[in-house]
Amino acid sequence: MPAPHEKLAESLIALQALQKSGRRVIQSDELSRVHRERLLENGFLREVMKGWLISSSPGARDGDSTPWYASFWEFCARYCDQRFGDAWHLSPQQSLLLLAENTVIPKQVVVYSPKGGNHNLDLLFGTSLYDLKSDMPDAAALTERNGLRLFSPPATLVRMPKSSFGRQPIETQVVLAGLRDASDLLRILLAGGNSAKAGVLAGALRRIGRPELADEILKVMSAAGYDARESDPFEAAQAFSALPPAVTPIVGRMRAMWRSMRNVVVENFPAAPGLPQDKGAYLGFVDDIYKSDAYHSLSIEGYSVTPELIARVQQGDWNPEHHDDDRKSRDALAARGYWQAFQRVKETLSEIISGANPGARARATHMDWYRELFQPCVAAGIIPATALAGYRNDAVYLRTSRYVPPRWEAVRDAMPELFDLLENETHPGVRAVLGHWLFGYIHPYPDGNGRMARFVMNAMLASGGYPWTVILKEDRDAYLSALDRASIDMDIAPFTTFVAERVRWSLQHSGPKA
Repeated sequence: MPAPHEKLAESLIALQALQKSGRRVIQSDELSRVHRERLLENGFLREVMKGWLISSSPGARDGDSTPWYASFWEFCARYCDQRFGDAWHLSPQQSLLLLAENTVIPKQVVVYSPKGGNHNLDLLFGTSLYDLKSDMPDAAALTERNGLRLFSPPATLVRMPKSSFGRQPIETQVVLAGLRDASDLLRILLAGGNSAKAGVLAGALRRIGRPELADEILKVMSAAGYDARESDPFEAAQAFSALPPAVTPIVGRMRAMWRSMRNVVVENFPAAPGLPQDKGAYLGFVDDIYKSDAYHSLSIEGYSVTPELIARVQQGDWNPEHHDDDRKSRDALAARGYWQAFQRVKETLSEIISGANPGARARATHMDWYRELFQPCVAAGIIPATALAGYRNDAVYLRTSRYVPPRWEAVRDAMPELFDLLENETHPGVRAVLGHWLFGYIHPYPDGNGRMARFVMNAMLASGGYPWTVILKEDRDAYLSALDRASIDMDIAPFTTFVAERVRWSLQHSGPKA
């Protein structure tokens, strides 16, 4: 008779067969009752609702939303396909968000379908799906992404309410900027005789720096006998800069976010001391603060490090060849990697305080920082050598957060844009705050993103002569909450205040003098 572990292995093989194509969502009838119950009991599956399951992990903590958020959009697509066939699509508001690379998991998804029953389906972690009874549009008005049926960009802009323009200015600008010309917009506007929306779109296009498209819409509508009166749907205080029509959505999104957030940072950040005259003293202070920085930065990421371990690594007493604990200890390996990376970051700081462009230097050296962070783990055989290859080639999810970093394919466009923004920015506080936040927003690596983001922050602080600033482990909850506010609500003020307060403390208590 098979042992319990052999039975579990059989059930895992059945689950693996379903997961081979990358699926995380399982319908109950795809597994036998015995396999299903065994996998649920051991934490490899989690029930969403009757008949629907998602892949999970026995190590997932109670209240850990990560497995659900990782499965959310796949569940929506498969559930809607099963219930509505191909007669469904997402709302224009949700289409706008997804088209503009807004990856936040929504609290409610609205689905349109002729088979809808105006019914709300409660799901895990306060999310829900509402099916709204509605006729299907022409097939040309729809597009499909990752199994989700969305309105096309022109149909989204025409169908979404005027109020959405002001409520989602970044997403609206990104989708508007993606239009190569006005033809597809006009085709929909003319077919529906929608002169009011034509005026709104003309006003929006002119506001974001595309007057030629605005004029074309007004001229064509007039020629067809419609009185389209231009109306700007955005709020007066919302700032925009022209985005090139060919820009990818993630790049357009980053440029729009940077533009909308930088003034908040400028207005709330302490004045820059200026590049230090005594560069040796500045770098000496960086050396002195290493122990504190390593302890707090690693602790924030969940490593159990002690000041004694940090000191031993710093003094060179870390020896994985003759000290078995150092070879096997995840914490010791992380501490050694942090020490190695810190030395490379300090080299970058030396160039920055000598007048080098901080964004250019971070672009040129950040891969070195990352490689040093994880080299000890690779050398010890804890992680494969491929971990040093660079940017991720898979999805990542943040524990307990509704924010989901961009698709891995988008990272290849996002990272060069981040460094372009840093290179062209003139305010060191903006470089530090938005550089840190956007690095974490992109989440370019499979691991180490928090440590890397704090390295970026301090490299950018150095460009203004600010002292190296430590984020304390005691402030972890406030720190992560402020980052979430920026990523989910597009509100950079809490994170700006958080960093500014830490920088002020450093200036007053421990910073080197210029």
